[in-house]
Amino acid sequence: MIIVNLDVMMAKRKISSGELAAKVGITQANLSILKNQKAKAVRFSTLNDICKALDCQPGDILEFRED
Repeated sequence: MIIVNLDVMMAKRKISSGELAAKVGITQANLSILKNQKAKAVRFSTLNDICKALDCQPGDILEFRED
C-alpha cells in the first residue's frame, strides 16, 4: 500500500493547501484527494511540481507499507 505523507511535508514547509495547489497548478479538491489517500494515481509531472514546490524528494511524500 502506498501512503501519501503530503501533510507532513506541507507542515514542515509551512505551506497551506491553497498555496501548494496554486504553485503546482492543480485544484484544491485534487490536492485534497491526494492528501486523503483517495487518489488512484498521480502523474509524474504533478509529483515533480509538488517536489519542486516543497523542495523535497518523492520518497519524502510517498511511502510503501505492506498490507
